[in-house]
Amino acid sequence: MDNTSSLITEFMLRGIPHPKVLRVPLAVLFTLIYIVTLMVNSVLIVAVKGTPALHTPMYFFLTNLSFLDICLSSVILPKLLGTFLRYKTMPFSGCACQLYFFHFLASCECFLYTVMAYDRYVAICRPLYYSNLMSWRMCKSFASGCWLTSSLHSMTHTVLTFTLPYCGPNEIDYFFCDIIPVLKLACADTTVNKTVTLANIGAVALLSFLLILMSYLHILNAIMKIKTMAARKKTFSTCASHMIVVLLFYSPCIFIYMQPYSGSSLDSTMAILYTLITPLLNPIIYSLRNKEVRVVLKKLVRGITLK
Repeated sequence: MDNTSSLITEFMLRGIPHPKVLRVPLAVLFTLIYIVTLMVNSVLIVAVKGTPALHTPMYFFLTNLSFLDICLSSVILPKLLGTFLRYKTMPFSGCACQLYFFHFLASCECFLYTVMAYDRYVAICRPLYYSNLMSWRMCKSFASGCWLTSSLHSMTHTVLTFTLPYCGPNEIDYFFCDIIPVLKLACADTTVNKTVTLANIGAVALLSFLLILMSYLHILNAIMKIKTMAARKKTFSTCASHMIVVLLFYSPCIFIYMQPYSGSSLDSTMAILYTLITPLLNPIIYSLRNKEVRVVLKKLVRGITLK
């Protein structure tokens, strides 16, 4: 780190804009969201790992996604809850770590959604080639690529952000350490940083979203060719629910990083959608609506109660 950055040893998080009367209700609400998020994602991971019938590429990627959701929520929510309890300070190094892990996990989810859309495309549109195109070796390569690329992506932004000098003020107008709110406090020209942020994050999110959209357009075309109405309806329902999750994740990302940061309550609301709400909904929409998963979960619950 640059020596001039030691002028500030800690940051203050302003948190989510809210009336004082809502401080306790919001703290309770976000605590419940955190607990439920940890529970449903953990249960999904345990169910998939313990059921050989679910050892398929789709559920391999879903367990990766559930693990990412647990980590992403854990990076953001505990500190957010602390702001409601007036514990708003964060060490300089802690802020850098939060920014790194947030962008690492969020971008990894971004890439993973793209791979999952490709998996569904191959399963529905190229079923005869599925075993070759989505072999276990390919699945592991896709997953490893998501994690490695995300780490390099996040490290670039973290280094560019925290090698700048910070000499005060130290209050971050946000509920976690993100690039643009932190850059507003830098005592140097941040034009290059903001340009890189816009070009990198905006391009990654937009390109991934377009690839997902292309996959689902091909899937939709294949669905329309299915002769039986029941099969067509089932496949369309599954793909529609997946697209809802994708929209909930990508729309706020594109909204936040493709426009000048304003620090408004709308920015915080949009960020909450993909950092807190999407990790809660992912296992419900992607898996718990699936009959196979529900059967496994019933057996799991029955086994626990009999003990």
